[in-house]
Amino acid sequence: MSTDTPKPEKKLSAVEKIKTESEFLRGTIGEELANDTSHFGSSDIQLLKFHGSYQQDDRDKRVEMKKAGKEKAFAMMVRCRIPGGRITSDQMLAQLDLCDELGDSTMKITTRQTLQLHGILKKDLRETIHRINKMQLSTLAACGDVNRNIMCCPAKRADGVHQQLNQLTDQLTEDLAPKTPAYHELWVIDQETGEKTLEGGGPVEEPLYGPTYLPRKFKMGIALPEDNCIDIYTQDLGFLAVVRDDKIIGYNVLVGGGMGTTPALKRTYPALAKRLGFCTPEQTTEVSKAIIMVQRDHGNRADRKVARMKYLVDEMGVDAFRAKVQEYLGYALEDCTEDDVTGVDDHMGWQDQGDGKWSYGLNIENGRLLDNDTIQLKAMMREICKTFGTELRMTGHQSIIVTDVEPEQKDQLIEIIQRHNVPTTEDTSTVRRWSMACVALPTCGLAITESERRLPSLMDDLEQPLAKLGLDKERFTIRMTGCPNGCARPYNADIALVGKAKDKYTLFAGGGWLGNRLAYIYKDLVPSDELASEIIAIAGAFKANANEGESLGEFCTRVGKDDLAVMADAAR
Repeated sequence: MSTDTPKPEKKLSAVEKIKTESEFLRGTIGEELANDTSHFGSSDIQLLKFHGSYQQDDRDKRVEMKKAGKEKAFAMMVRCRIPGGRITSDQMLAQLDLCDELGDSTMKITTRQTLQLHGILKKDLRETIHRINKMQLSTLAACGDVNRNIMCCPAKRADGVHQQLNQLTDQLTEDLAPKTPAYHELWVIDQETGEKTLEGGGPVEEPLYGPTYLPRKFKMGIALPEDNCIDIYTQDLGFLAVVRDDKIIGYNVLVGGGMGTTPALKRTYPALAKRLGFCTPEQTTEVSKAIIMVQRDHGNRADRKVARMKYLVDEMGVDAFRAKVQEYLGYALEDCTEDDVTGVDDHMGWQDQGDGKWSYGLNIENGRLLDNDTIQLKAMMREICKTFGTELRMTGHQSIIVTDVEPEQKDQLIEIIQRHNVPTTEDTSTVRRWSMACVALPTCGLAITESERRLPSLMDDLEQPLAKLGLDKERFTIRMTGCPNGCARPYNADIALVGKAKDKYTLFAGGGWLGNRLAYIYKDLVPSDELASEIIAIAGAFKANANEGESLGEFCTRVGKDDLAVMADAAR
């Protein structure tokens, strides 16, 4: 595999300077961990992302703290790297212990099939990450300008196809991980004895990433054509399996997806991935590395707002990008096969694994595991893990699958769920089941308005009107984000609500649950208390005017913004 000379830049961004001077992500994190301050300095904040942690503060308390003459209520978010969302019951129990003992007593299943803890104090950060490694998990590369957690279909099946997908996910996670020993020096080595408590470390070099890593974050996903449950078109790099006679013969390679945008900057935009070429299973690692190296050497390091690989793909054009990838590979890629996405399964409810056992997908609203007076999700998870002891799998829709349930245990599992006041999937409305939200306020520093805390009440307002319209079984996606960065993948949803100003949202329409079409801006700056009525009006227009077999997103795309507005007004 050849390399290339990076193109000259006018001026590097400030983060590039931090990475250059970090000595492979060390910075002064070790020194800052040893002092008694409540927060990290600006340079180490950037480097900590590579180690799986973001510095945040409780924005609900900002005014109160300022009035009292106190600093912000700082805390760390810690995110794990869990390839394909697969986790053991023992690991889940250990994570629940962590969130109770060192976090804010809640845990979040993310839109990328992993777990993150909130409310970790700076003084507890080393212990938190150390304990995560002791449970045979890692936080390395869960954030930062590297390849992040690789998404993969979470369904457990006895067939060889799903096993191949899991094997590829694990292989690429290892092959594309940063190699710096700084992670092990900071978090894995026992700080009292200086002894390594786990295997790790490596040479002081980064053969794939180099000393400055990538210009921006990099996301990957692996999917099947009939089951695009991981939103492959939103990924920087996607591998779509090509199956013949129940065996994966290769993958169609997709490049240049990405959701983040800055509305005030016209040069930024959400994008769906483009079809690059076909590779065999044996070529996946070197193809991945070649694509990453092209982004490493040619991506924009001067302006982080346009540094994602989607901008490089668009700037070069997909043909020139493919040529450059082939130059790095040293051989040509075949053209994509005709295979493309045709379906999506959220894997909720009972599904036959094909080995005599069953899996049960349980909807976790917005991925938040917590206990309160009305619902006990953490206590439920603890009992499920202790009772069944099976593997768990997290979905790209922030929910969880309990695998390897014996037929005679099915009633027992449902009883545990119901006893903890958790709605079963069968008791969850379709609109709620296909909705999701990012964290947003109070912890995300980028959030403009509410998302996770707002979406449940919006679902409450939608369920009965949709049932009255006869649409309670209609499948369409509603995704909400507190800002335009798009962590809940809003821009390819049937309906999306993206935070634009305090308590106001941009309403998008026309994407779809299949994930291969972008939505358009239907209305801007919609007040929070008008969201339900706007969505119900769209649903009413759909009910009155849709063609047979047409989905909500397809209908919105066909009629367009102006006609949709007229039809929605008529349906009010």
